[in-house]
Amino acid sequence: QKNYTRISITSLLDEERRGEERRGEERRGEQRRAEENSQYSLTRAQRVRAAMFPETLVEGEAAMPVQPDPTQQSNVQRLAEPSHLLKTAIVHLINYQDDAELATRAVPELTKLLADDDPVVVNKAAMIVNQLTRKEASRRVLVQSPAVVGAVVRAMTRAADMETARCTASVLHSLSHQKEGLLAIFKSGGIPALIRMLSSPVESVLFYAITTLHNLLLHQEGAKMAVRLADGLQRMVPLLKKSNPKFLAITTDCLQLLSYGNQESKLIILANGGPEGLVFIMRNYNYEKLLWTTSRVLKVLSVCPSNKPAIVEAGGMQALGQHLTGSSQRLIQNCLWTLRNLSDAATKQEGLDGLLQILVTQLGSDDVNMLTCATGILSNLTCNNSRNKMLVTQCGGVEALIHAVLRAGEKEDVAEPAVCALRHLTSRHQDAELAQNAVRLHYGIPAIIKLLGQPHYWPIVKATVGLIRNLALCPANQAPLRETGAIPRLVNLLLKAHQDTQRHASSAQQTYQDGVRMEEIVEGCTGALHIMARDPINRGEIASMQTIPLFVQLLYSYVENVKRVAAGVLCELALDKQSAELIDAEGASAPLMELLHSNNEGIATYAAAVLFRISEDKSSDYRKRVSVELTHSLFKHDPAAWEMVRKHCFCAAATAYKQQSFNDGLVQPHLSTFGLRVTHNLISPIQA
Repeated sequence: QKNYTRISITSLLDEERRGEERRGEERRGEQRRAEENSQYSLTRAQRVRAAMFPETLVEGEAAMPVQPDPTQQSNVQRLAEPSHLLKTAIVHLINYQDDAELATRAVPELTKLLADDDPVVVNKAAMIVNQLTRKEASRRVLVQSPAVVGAVVRAMTRAADMETARCTASVLHSLSHQKEGLLAIFKSGGIPALIRMLSSPVESVLFYAITTLHNLLLHQEGAKMAVRLADGLQRMVPLLKKSNPKFLAITTDCLQLLSYGNQESKLIILANGGPEGLVFIMRNYNYEKLLWTTSRVLKVLSVCPSNKPAIVEAGGMQALGQHLTGSSQRLIQNCLWTLRNLSDAATKQEGLDGLLQILVTQLGSDDVNMLTCATGILSNLTCNNSRNKMLVTQCGGVEALIHAVLRAGEKEDVAEPAVCALRHLTSRHQDAELAQNAVRLHYGIPAIIKLLGQPHYWPIVKATVGLIRNLALCPANQAPLRETGAIPRLVNLLLKAHQDTQRHASSAQQTYQDGVRMEEIVEGCTGALHIMARDPINRGEIASMQTIPLFVQLLYSYVENVKRVAAGVLCELALDKQSAELIDAEGASAPLMELLHSNNEGIATYAAAVLFRISEDKSSDYRKRVSVELTHSLFKHDPAAWEMVRKHCFCAAATAYKQQSFNDGLVQPHLSTFGLRVTHNLISPIQA
């Protein structure tokens, strides 16, 4: 019974404790409900104010979260964002005004302190001004105060310690980022002071000075002239020996800004070793911006006749060629244009094999600028350089150039240098015949002949006529040239050019069209017809176009080369009896007799050959007189040979004239030695 009583008491106690806990939970629930009811009872204005201006809440008071998910913003909170930004802006404006007022009050005193005789005072003042330039408001106040800017410039000039120089240079650098600041520096004489700072041993001072000068050159009118007058170029060029790529990029851009369009600046850069320093950068650095700015300077200098050979001698062609296969298109374009400008001074340069191969590859580009440059460079580098001609021929240059001509269409800047390059490749080197055949095998002849059509752009016509002459040296090309209409086009061009020269003959002035003398077109067309006349079928077609009277008339030309090619084509045409008779009927004997006395061995030899051939059907006495005249003319500079021929050869020659006619060659004993040698020289291809 006692145990039962003990258990009952314990149960009652537990039940009472549980009841207390339930009552506690109920009280806490009622409290939470009361708080929630209090939050819900807030007016709309109070809730908006709590969201937009939380700083106005009473301490300990919190706005009810209106979103179940605390990670998501409510509409009210999103609308509150602009007000927060406005509040921040107002705070900044207040601070800005404070900064401006502070600077305005400080400027007069700082101006005095910067002019103090005590270097320590000047240093402290410079440090304060430098701090003021860090904030926009105070910086604007400073740029509007010419007195303080002038004081900074003078302090920098007089700086006895590096820290003062650094602070003052930093001040000018900060001010130079604003237009008003640039003008203030310029008017305060800051440019000469900054140029003096370019000799500072402190890297930070150098950087501030060159950057400030760069900003002035870019944006301040009159700064370029001021820098030149203060010997800025003489101080800048030696800085190319520094090793910081970013510093060098700014320096080279300054050089470009100063040298562009100013010949004197280009010569100053040359006198101070600029080309060597610039080429060194192109060869040894890989920072794209630096390479680009340096290539811009070289591009400007490459049009200067004095700088051009210096750049080439410093290895500029090879250094620029290194960057033609990179990924920076702007760098590639600058390098190509610079190489194009330099290439006419680099025809004797060695070590360009890699560059030539890259250029041949770039002929396949669809970019017109790249094509223009690549063809122009190849044209110049293959001029009078047998090694370069062979290399370009062997690496597929002929085919690539033909494709470039086909793609060029009416783009004269591509077609002209491409044809010139082909003209060079088809002449005067061991693989010239290979190149002549390659033009035909890659179907280039029709495209080349097409360039002679209307309308005429005379530089292309001149180059094309020379190329046709070279192609005609290959016997296999004679028929394709004829079949594509080369002969009538050449004859028509010859007639047009000759008529133009005749119209201006009375004024004693040479006729130019597109910068080409018409006498050069006359010479080129006649020379091409001369080589094409070696083929019997071509010879007949040329004669059938009533060209003989014109060729005879050209024997009277005042241009020696025109006389030579005219005599040469008549020499070939005279191989046909009918043409020889026409030549004689046109009265060619008189001018040919005159040409026998020419100082030009080639002219004299061709004239002699024509006279022999047109005298075949003449009387024996006439042929004998011609023989004596020819022999005397050809041996006039060698009396001993003349005496030997006079004693031993005349009788045999006279007998030969009676017994046989001439064959196709120059076989007379007294002509063979000289005639064959000179003729061989005359048929060598045209060269630029």
